[in-house]
Amino acid sequence: MEPLLIRPIKAAEALDVSRSKLYEMIASGELPSIKVGGSVRVSVDGLRAWVDGKRAEKQGGATPLPGQRP
Repeated sequence: MEPLLIRPIKAAEALDVSRSKLYEMIASGELPSIKVGGSVRVSVDGLRAWVDGKRAEKQGGATPLPGQRP
């Protein structure tokens, strides 16, 4: 089973950014995170959604559905 939440260092590795940059993104609210006790975790689904959102921004709008033209 794939984990639902990952540690920030794993999220940073997945995005190929530094740990400090990832914490900046979390602190600013740019990247969603979840507190579990005293620990910060990043949702795998939230991380994918964030990446998809950034990709859509770069394309100038919403991501087209399969079979639709951009």
